[in-house]
Amino acid sequence: MKKIYDKGKTLTGLIIFVVLVSSPTWYNLVFGKGNYVPDLKVEKNGKECVKRTSYMKKNHMELLKVWRDEVVRTGNRTYVREDGEKFEISLSGTCLKCHTNKQEFCDRCHRYVGVTPYCFGCHNIPRETRK
Repeated sequence: MKKIYDKGKTLTGLIIFVVLVSSPTWYNLVFGKGNYVPDLKVEKNGKECVKRTSYMKKNHMELLKVWRDEVVRTGNRTYVREDGEKFEISLSGTCLKCHTNKQEFCDRCHRYVGVTPYCFGCHNIPRETRK
């Protein structure tokens, strides 16, 4: 068997590597931002959302894509929820009607996760949601 002559250098290099790779985790734990979640200001004007809150937090973009395809490809502008309640398929007419403050609701969460949705490149934001 070959002897490793530079055990000290190898071990030091491995320790430095592990510290560097895990530094974001340690940094967040030390400064208390490891479990940070943005505080969303939910101003609901409607009685309930088109889907459960837990679903919407994780899958709202999938729902919006399905809605987009439904309107553009088939012309259907009505969404029927599992319980039979009907909603207009409209970002500004349904979503922003209840969640009135786009900056405090949509934008705050999108900035947190680092995404730039392209919805508002085409969709106008109603004046009351520009708070």
